[in-house]
Amino acid sequence: MEIILPADIERRSMEIIESELGDTSHLSEAQKAIVKRVIHTTADFDYLQNLTFSPNAVEHGLAALRDGAVIVTDTQMALSGISKPALKALGCEAHCFMSDPETARMARERGTTRAMVSIDRAAEAFADRQVIFAIGNAPTALIRLRELMDAGRLLPALVIGTPVGFVNVVPSKELIMACDVPSIVAAGRKGGSNVAAAICNALLYMLYDRESGK
Repeated sequence: MEIILPADIERRSMEIIESELGDTSHLSEAQKAIVKRVIHTTADFDYLQNLTFSPNAVEHGLAALRDGAVIVTDTQMALSGISKPALKALGCEAHCFMSDPETARMARERGTTRAMVSIDRAAEAFADRQVIFAIGNAPTALIRLRELMDAGRLLPALVIGTPVGFVNVVPSKELIMACDVPSIVAAGRKGGSNVAAAICNALLYMLYDRESGK
């Protein structure tokens, strides 16, 4: 079996995905690039239909990244999957409060989830920054985002909503899709932290050339 370098594997994978995608007329070129990145991560072509984009969501996300946005994730897995060279080159940051002992303490005291506390902490810590929330695991994080937005306490640059599972997953995503915030959401039960990270990377790679490092 021939040994193929990682860059060549990705290039060939994208060629295969392109050949098998079918009708993409409902997507812009930027949306298509995001869908392809998610399919590359999951090998699941259902995302061609499941991934939903609010009007100008991609443009809002790219503008925030150009402005040095903070990406807030709800899992360390999503955080670890986001390209650090791209973040650095663009002057952006990525953070996750979930594993912080202070988050656990506050959740116990409030009788709520660490995911909800993490959203509260991010809203406070980055009140003066453009923030992209990449939520790939916790429906309660999306629920708390909607609560803070409805209360006028938070206006995200973009919400990426891709929790996976069965309990509160679909309703939490629908809460985000039903509001005016720019959003990219994996409708239905499918998703995951890897999907959230893939969407972040797809946006970053529209602004960052991995070959040149610029």
